[in-house]
Amino acid sequence: MIKTPLSIDLNGKVAVVTGAAGVLCSMFAEALAACGASVALLDLNGEQAKKVAEKICAEGGKAIGIETNVLQKESIEAAREEVLKAFGKCDILLNGAGGNNPRGTTDKEYLFPEDVDNEEIKTFFNLDPKGVEFVFNLNFLGTLLPTQVFAKDMIERNAIIVNVSSMNAFCPLTKIPAYSGAKAAISNFTQWLAVHFSKVGIRVNAIAPGFFVTNQNRALLMNEDGSYTDRSRKILSQTPMDRFGEAEELLGTLLWLCDNGASGFVNGVVVPVDGGFAAYSGV
Repeated sequence: MIKTPLSIDLNGKVAVVTGAAGVLCSMFAEALAACGASVALLDLNGEQAKKVAEKICAEGGKAIGIETNVLQKESIEAAREEVLKAFGKCDILLNGAGGNNPRGTTDKEYLFPEDVDNEEIKTFFNLDPKGVEFVFNLNFLGTLLPTQVFAKDMIERNAIIVNVSSMNAFCPLTKIPAYSGAKAAISNFTQWLAVHFSKVGIRVNAIAPGFFVTNQNRALLMNEDGSYTDRSRKILSQTPMDRFGEAEELLGTLLWLCDNGASGFVNGVVVPVDGGFAAYSGV
């Protein structure tokens, strides 16, 4: 079973994790289970979500994997029924589904005059609107819709919602306007929800990871021979700790936010876990 940096008691709690087949969120699910929670792993890749759930169960935890499309409310509602049947009402909702898409990404960091009419280069002017829409929907609606479905069961239960934002929300990275904008929306939505739910016993916060190597970004950060790409070297030059984060280094923040005894008065914050990236001016 995964080793957690904090020991918190989540026995009797039900946790729902979206995007749970991914590198980070599958680890989040394992950590919550290791602390005693019954965990439902929701992901479009239902087969992989079930594999992670089986691993958790084999290590003595309680978990189920459910194929779920976080952009279809009917799919989320069906998942909710499975969670209710298996474990009961949700106490912790971790909105981890999200990601980027090449159709919402420019080819170059800067626009130069000669690029404007060059159809072979994807510039700001010829970004695919459908690609931008997909990125916004996946990140923002993929957080809003699961919250609409599960939060009804969380009212007056001292419940917890943890969203996954990004350092892009604080300061947008070059080339990825859609993803940066979508994650900024998640941070804003986290604050809005925290206020909106403040009278019904639901705390809402977010984690903003810095740079971690995952399945989604591996090709952007690592060459086939294992060396860093130019973009990786630029990122690390702006990260005072001079390295990428290890996935396990997010767990302390997650578990702190999920423990009412430790963070019961923490509401509406977005916590950077970034090796100093946000604090560094570049000088």
